[in-house]
Amino acid sequence: MADTAVQAKRSWGQTLAMYRRPIMLAMLVLGFASGLPLMMVFSKLSFWLSDAGIDRTTIGFFYWVTLSYTLKPLWAPVVDRLPIPVLTAALGKRRSWMVLAILGTVTGLALIAFTDPAEGLLLTAFGAFILSYSGATLDISIDAWRIESAPRDKQANMAAAYVLGYRGAIMFSGFGLAISEWTNWTVSFLAMAATMGICAILILFMKEPHHAYREPDTKSFGKRIADSVIEPFKQFKDRLGDWIVPVFLLVAFYRLSDFTMGVMASPLYSEMGFDRAIVGGIQSGPGVVATITGGFLGGLIAYRYGVLRAMVLGALITFLTNAAFAYLAATGSSESVGLLAIVISADNVAAGFVGTAFIAYLSSLTDPLNAATQYALLSSLYALICKFIAGFSGALSDAIGYPSFFLVTASYALPMAALIVFIMMRGSDAARGVRDLEKQEEAT
Repeated sequence: MADTAVQAKRSWGQTLAMYRRPIMLAMLVLGFASGLPLMMVFSKLSFWLSDAGIDRTTIGFFYWVTLSYTLKPLWAPVVDRLPIPVLTAALGKRRSWMVLAILGTVTGLALIAFTDPAEGLLLTAFGAFILSYSGATLDISIDAWRIESAPRDKQANMAAAYVLGYRGAIMFSGFGLAISEWTNWTVSFLAMAATMGICAILILFMKEPHHAYREPDTKSFGKRIADSVIEPFKQFKDRLGDWIVPVFLLVAFYRLSDFTMGVMASPLYSEMGFDRAIVGGIQSGPGVVATITGGFLGGLIAYRYGVLRAMVLGALITFLTNAAFAYLAATGSSESVGLLAIVISADNVAAGFVGTAFIAYLSSLTDPLNAATQYALLSSLYALICKFIAGFSGALSDAIGYPSFFLVTASYALPMAALIVFIMMRGSDAARGVRDLEKQEEAT
């Protein structure tokens, strides 16, 4: 159970000092840059389409452009291996791809800004396509930069800063909505494009991380393409061995409680008769603060006591906060505003805590040589599986009622906690996220 031989020796002062380093400010900016494109294409564009009189069926189809965030492992090998002419030589592998991806988001936002959905919906869709796929590519390059810029034991802190930046983007996208009301949608999307441009400028001042050395490849073009796709996946099997099954089960299902519960939270609020303004106020006020708090708590606990121990604690917190929704459904009413605020805030603390620790664990499983590809695979694996299962949440809640439904979603966390303990006690170094370099450092 040697997840944290080093972490246990750290004082709280050393732990908190991590957040005063310049790299955390860089991570904050990158988290913001990652979140803004998704919010604009997922939320604010839908608002504009509705204002333009586009029917709900068509608006629903627009959601498909966000599949880019699930399909990103398909082109992640390109980000890992392909240099960009001029840019890579000037900025390095990771920053060049980040800048190129941001330029893509600026192009997509600007193109959407100068379209009229009511008259030229196809052109609007093309802009959304560019924005979404550029945003997904930006995520790939940011994840790789984060993994290469800090050792495993600091990934939770990096993730906490990322979460704060991402949440800042969500809030800032709301400012874009206000701009559209004060002026028009064109100005709103152009303002967001300018903001992304500022992020690209800030990246120029960030440090390019050290990259793992890759042997010069003298194979044929076709063989190199095949290797770029096969090697990252083969590495998982070679490094994890028989532990690939429990590790991938943990990756696939650790966040299941969050996904399945989250789908039915809003219907619960509606059916209990809560005022939408009250729910929105709690979510955008105390809820945001709670998520950020949870994220930083997750980073602190993971840095001081180890990522796997933080994940066990996160699973237990998730169990309790999901069960709190069952309590709300069973005993609450439209007048239980205080209880609602407590339940939402507690759930957001859990989500921030679990998200930070989980990102750190996923990062520790990757090989720096193929960081972009492997992290994209792992993040898409859990998102795809959990989203698919969450699609049945409505049917399950109809069949057994809200209180029992939330107890069922809470129970998903317990097998995951047990699986983590099993990996901690019996797992290989690779399964526990210990990289070869770190083993060498500990030995010396």
